[in-house]
Amino acid sequence: MSTVNVMAKEIAAKVVFYGPGLSGKTTTLKRIYESVKPSLRGELMTLPTEADRTLFFDFLPVRVEKVGDYALRLALYTVPGQVFYNATRKLVLQGADGVVFVADSNPGAEDANRESMANLEENLAEQGMGLDSFPLVIQYNKRDLVNAVPVAQMRALINRRNVPDFETIAMSGDGVLDAMKAMIRLVIKDLRARKIVPSMKPRPSAPTPSLSRDVGASLEAQVQEHLVTQPAPEPLPAPFTKPVLGPIAALAPAALIDLARVAEGAFAAGDFDGCVRTSIETLQRGLAFAGDASVAHQAFLLGLHGRDVLDAWTRAQRGAAHIEDASFALFVLSQLFVRLSQAGLPTPEQ
Repeated sequence: MSTVNVMAKEIAAKVVFYGPGLSGKTTTLKRIYESVKPSLRGELMTLPTEADRTLFFDFLPVRVEKVGDYALRLALYTVPGQVFYNATRKLVLQGADGVVFVADSNPGAEDANRESMANLEENLAEQGMGLDSFPLVIQYNKRDLVNAVPVAQMRALINRRNVPDFETIAMSGDGVLDAMKAMIRLVIKDLRARKIVPSMKPRPSAPTPSLSRDVGASLEAQVQEHLVTQPAPEPLPAPFTKPVLGPIAALAPAALIDLARVAEGAFAAGDFDGCVRTSIETLQRGLAFAGDASVAHQAFLLGLHGRDVLDAWTRAQRGAAHIEDASFALFVLSQLFVRLSQAGLPTPEQ
């Protein structure tokens, strides 16, 4: 079952690859894994057995695209093909938001394809779901076989519902991503039909006079207007002039103050991409004070919330940053500076 993380602005959905034993489910998942940028994929885990390539499941979290203001995260699973693993099939199928059925084009697999499709329908029915309204895509795999069963014959056998279907060769990856894209479209459509995806329409809010005279303006426009129209502070007399520190730079240790100023300046100028990039660079240098270790270990040693650090990194990798991304990056940066200050590093005022 899909879940919505409002704080992380993320929707998590589950897709299961189903089909008879050795039809190409695991190979299909590996091809998808290889096509995804390393920064956007999780660890691919496979547990082979003598009877089947997959005993339990392969887990692959993948960010695919944004749905409105929310990122869609897919968890991809395969189920074991052998019938005596049906209890495991049921377990993996629980909470699925869509199924990619991988059929075997080998002439000797026709009965196995039919039985596996019937098994899928039966297991979904036990969970109160019917295939007629469930997101389903079919792959006719192993189309490179010389004696592959004609697609029309396979369609008549297992695609009586006329769901999207594709000819694939999992070993080479042919057609695999096309099937996956169709699955994503069906999942998104189903999420919207079930009103899982938050509305893309902005909620009406009370005017904020201190930010903008135009109630209909976006938050980004309001903040930008506020930054542009604020009067500049009166200059100090010459003997007392010194660089003005923003709230983030004022917290920074001396070694990071210049980067902190650049990040704040980018935010004030509306360059949210530049703000996020500079904030991440500053974060990397600040974490280095914890010694030569992994980012997770450095964050732990400094007492930072690991989820916040990971989220800041993810926002930077997405590109096309918004004001929320830049604000969050500066927020994480301020946490880092507070921890470094508590550790005894000198701030600009010391």
